[in-house]
Amino acid sequence: MAISVKDATCAVNAATVLRLFPARPRLLALGEPTHGEDALLDLRNELFRQLVEQEGYRTIGIESDCVRGLLVDDYVTSGTGTLDEVMERGFSHGWGASAANRELVRWMRAYNDGRSPSERLRFAGCDGPLEMTHAASPRQALTALHGHLAAHLAADLLPCTADTLDRLLGADDRWADPAAITDPSRSVGRSAEARELLLLADDLVALLDAETPHLIAASSRDDWDRARLYGRAATGLLRYHFWLADTSPGRMARLLGLRSSMIAANLLAVAERGPALVHAHNLHFQRHRSAMRLGDLPVEWWSAGAIVRAHLGQEFAFLATAVGTIWHQGVDTPPADTVEGLLYALPEDRCVLDARRLAAALGDAPPPPRVSPWYGYFPLDPDHLAGGDGIVFVKDVLRS
Repeated sequence: MAISVKDATCAVNAATVLRLFPARPRLLALGEPTHGEDALLDLRNELFRQLVEQEGYRTIGIESDCVRGLLVDDYVTSGTGTLDEVMERGFSHGWGASAANRELVRWMRAYNDGRSPSERLRFAGCDGPLEMTHAASPRQALTALHGHLAAHLAADLLPCTADTLDRLLGADDRWADPAAITDPSRSVGRSAEARELLLLADDLVALLDAETPHLIAASSRDDWDRARLYGRAATGLLRYHFWLADTSPGRMARLLGLRSSMIAANLLAVAERGPALVHAHNLHFQRHRSAMRLGDLPVEWWSAGAIVRAHLGQEFAFLATAVGTIWHQGVDTPPADTVEGLLYALPEDRCVLDARRLAAALGDAPPPPRVSPWYGYFPLDPDHLAGGDGIVFVKDVLRS
C-alpha cells in the first residue's frame, strides 16, 4: 500500500489549505500532535501571516488561558505593556517561553502599528484558566465582571456587592490547591461559599445579557465582549471546581467535558469577530467522541471541535497536523504500516492532504494501516481520518 504523490500538495500555504473547502471557513482550526515544538508553531505563524495578508483573517486564537490572553490582545492592539511583560504574564501552560509565540506577538504588534481599529489583528486565549496541576481561583474573572456591571448599572440591580464576593472567595490559594486534582476532599468547589458564588456568577451573567443594549451604549462592544469572557471564565471555573470536589465515577468525564465546553465557548466567541485561525492540540478539535481509560474506568466526552462543529457546521474546518520524526525527542522513522509511515514515504518535506480522499484511498487498499505507537505525540487514527477536513504532514520536526 502506498499513497500517491497526486494525493498530496507539497506547498503548505493559505491558498492550498483553503482549496480544501467549498468556502472560506469562519474558524480554521490547525491542530498539532504534540506540544512544545517551535517548528510546528513557526508553520502556524507563517500560515496566519498569509491568511491575514491574502484572505482577510484578523484573529488568532491559541490553547492558552482566555483571561491572561487579554494582556496579549491589549499589547498587540494598542501597545499596552511591553513584549517581555506579556510573554511572562499573558500565556498559560508555559507557552510564553516559546520563541515562536514571541515572534507571533511581535509581528502582530508591528502589523497593527498605525492601523485603524477595524484593520487591527486580535489575539485570543481559547482555553479556560486551567493548568495541568490546578484550576485558578475565580476571583479575577468574577470581580472583573462585577466591576464592569457596577460601573454602568444602578447598585440595586446587582445581586451582591464586591465585598460579598471578596468574603465568599476567601484566599486564592485554597482554590488553586494542586492536590485537589487527585484528591476531591481538598477541593473547595462544593463548600457553601462556592455554591453561593456559582449562583451569583450565573445572576451576574444573566444581568450582563439582559442589559446588553445599555452596556454597549455606555461603554463599547469590546468592553461588553470582554465582560462576556469574564462571565464565561467565572462560571466555567466555578463549575470545574464543583466537579473537582466530586467523588463519583463520572468525575473525570465531567472535568474533561467542562474544559472542552470552556474552549468551545471561547472559540465561538472568536468566530463572532470574523474569520480566524485557531491553534491547539489535535485532540481538542477532533469531531468524534473522545475516549480514554483511567485504570479500569472508561471515560468519554466530546471535544471542543465537535461542539463547535455542531454550532457552526461547515464554517468550522479542521486541519490535523501529523509528523514523521522528532529526532531530538527520540521519535524515529514511523512504522511503514501506519498513516505516518505511509506519508513519510512521500518525497515532500511538508504536504497538505484532503483527509476524506486519504481515508477513501486507504480504505480501498487492504490491509488497513494501524495506529502508530505513541512516541510522545498522539498519532493519527486511520478510522477517524474522514472526520477531519485536511492533514498537514511535516516529515521531520527539527530542533528550533
